[in-house]
Amino acid sequence: MDRGLYPSYFLHLDTDKKVFLLAGRKRKRSKTANYLISSDPTNLSRGGENFVGKLRSNLLGNRFTVFDNGQNPHRGGGGGADVGSLRQELAAVIYETNVLGFRGPRRMTVIIPGMNADNERVPIRPRNASDGLLVRWQNKTLESLIELHNKPPVWNEDSGSYTLNFQADYIVLQFGRVAEDAFTLDYRYPLCALQAFAIALSSFDGKLACE
Repeated sequence: MDRGLYPSYFLHLDTDKKVFLLAGRKRKRSKTANYLISSDPTNLSRGGENFVGKLRSNLLGNRFTVFDNGQNPHRGGGGGADVGSLRQELAAVIYETNVLGFRGPRRMTVIIPGMNADNERVPIRPRNASDGLLVRWQNKTLESLIELHNKPPVWNEDSGSYTLNFQADYIVLQFGRVAEDAFTLDYRYPLCALQAFAIALSSFDGKLACE
């Protein structure tokens, strides 16, 4: 931790021996929440060869987009770039105002690309700001996309807290704190490790529009 403001997070496969998978670092001097994600825990720079993607929020911190390591269409003459080299949008995360007022549970929507007949991810490579996962979600054009929602918690009088019942549901991601600086992250198809890790990172930032 860089003493709270610009933390780094590390994702490990929790088996008999912990196996490192990904690392994420919050970027300094960025106008919005912005995390770089790398497969090298010692090199979390954008120019590193192990840079695999990033997570970026809007100004309010309530909408996030996950990108892979492809080329930004707005830089380096992206207009004439080969389509296959442009970055893909891997997920969008939307946090909505909670229905129970201040400090109540937030509602969360996640949009990810769908899968084709060969179980391969449908590539979403926007060329400009008029396209992308968030734009398609806003316009309700969800063809070839998958829309996921968090399971709403229920207030438990006995424990004095919100609780979740996961029985009889198809759960693709679970994330929660198990210690002061340790968390558990479970995910399954159709999510990959990069998508799941980035979605979890999005939950760490304050959501001014949701409180």
